[in-house]
Amino acid sequence: MTGLKIAVIGGGSSYTPELLEGLINHQETLRVKEIWLVDIEEGKQKLSIIEGLSKRMIQASGHSVKIIATFNRQEAIKGADYIITQFRVGQLKMRRYDEYIAIKHGVIGQETTGAGGFMKALRTIPVILDICNDIEQLAPEAWLLNFTNPAGIVTEAVLKHSNVKVIGLCNNPINYYKKFAAIYNVSMNDVSINFTGINHLLWLTELYIKGESRIKDVFHGCSDIYEAKNIPDFGWDLQFLRTLGAIPCGYHKYYYQSDRILQQQLEEFKRNETRADQVQKIERELFATYQNPNLSEKPKVLEQRGGAYYSEAAVHLMKSIELNTKEVHTLNVRNNGTISCLPINACIEVNCVVERHQVTPLQVGRVSPQIRGLLQHVKAYEELTVEAGVNGDKGVAHLALTSHPLIPSAEQAKTILKEMFFVNKEFLPQFKI
Repeated sequence: MTGLKIAVIGGGSSYTPELLEGLINHQETLRVKEIWLVDIEEGKQKLSIIEGLSKRMIQASGHSVKIIATFNRQEAIKGADYIITQFRVGQLKMRRYDEYIAIKHGVIGQETTGAGGFMKALRTIPVILDICNDIEQLAPEAWLLNFTNPAGIVTEAVLKHSNVKVIGLCNNPINYYKKFAAIYNVSMNDVSINFTGINHLLWLTELYIKGESRIKDVFHGCSDIYEAKNIPDFGWDLQFLRTLGAIPCGYHKYYYQSDRILQQQLEEFKRNETRADQVQKIERELFATYQNPNLSEKPKVLEQRGGAYYSEAAVHLMKSIELNTKEVHTLNVRNNGTISCLPINACIEVNCVVERHQVTPLQVGRVSPQIRGLLQHVKAYEELTVEAGVNGDKGVAHLALTSHPLIPSAEQAKTILKEMFFVNKEFLPQFKI
């Protein structure tokens, strides 16, 4: 290897130091030559702060990696080996609208699912496809590693409407490995998990510790599970888990415990303290910390943002590709018959074998009705959302939102959509509002 060029779209994100830490820790293997941090003019101040911290982190590491901060996306993508997308169209201001409009109308407000996730997807799809157009022209052999939420929908749009080699990534799976390794006091290599589902709707259908099935430990309350910091922790009814026959990821609480989630959100809404408000506060604190000229490492407080260890997922994946290790990773990829009850061209999140030239999902096959119903329901919503986001069809957008399990009626979907379209009109060029 002569040295990798990595372009980070959304380089001014508060998550970037997490990524830098992972790249630094594995520099001996990856031999990164250049890291291009790309952002837009509106994010100029944040990009400058991240650039400074990144350079200090590289200097403290003793490695020789060039950091380039730029608004020129095409120059950053040109000849890149990996493009990492972690951007937020409309920034945190629009996230707050996503949550508040949904909650105001009596439905759950969340950045990756329901009405909020839907609107975030519509804003993001035209931008990601524009980025893919650049990749096709300027770096056709590059891998696109997408962290931009809602990751499953965004990755599916790329899979269906571009020729880019894309892999969707999430930090949820790696956190389960870390959690169970800690519980059983073993290394992560001794933990094996079977996953079935789509991004943020992922079931753990089997858990092995050193080759022995231990999933029943969870069903009987003998083992804890990972709970993301950005999702309310109401726990799980053990009888429900035993009947389900699987461990639901934290995001399932928006479906399985929607009444409790909504009640909590309504209370937060009245106090102007939703998750969006919390994140804005954390962001301000983070960037104030990042400006410290003596800071040359990722601060611990970054874990409060909910994306802990995402850099490990990205860096381990890049290592598997570069070294052709044929290791197993949990990724968002094209279905191709892996989950038999979902469309061939749908994006799913499952275990995959990673090679230098391809990523192959491991067969899941039949899915139990306990899982199948909700899985197919949400996937249908995602398919319609991609269609609406690409074609700018308001009718399909209305149908997509109506199809989501968290939206109770077509009339309510229409009301929410009207208000969301009004505040988002500058970010929805495909709809010609």
